[in-house]
Amino acid sequence: MTREIRLNSDEITLGQLLKFADIISSGGEVKPFLAEHLIRVNGERENRRGRKLRAGDILQIEGYEKLILMGKEPV
Repeated sequence: MTREIRLNSDEITLGQLLKFADIISSGGEVKPFLAEHLIRVNGERENRRGRKLRAGDILQIEGYEKLILMGKEPV
């Protein structure tokens, strides 16, 4: 299953995205979540909560749906 996430800014950190996408409920859950789940960004393994993500990035999170990041809605 794939879900598109529309960003409100040009970039977002991996930790912020996990919260924004309702995968975790608080910032305190980021580090343990990253330690327990395999996350790939554009096919490469990632475990840094501060990793900058932008529109066009694709995240695959073990046990969760694939996330595709979309740019801001045109005004």
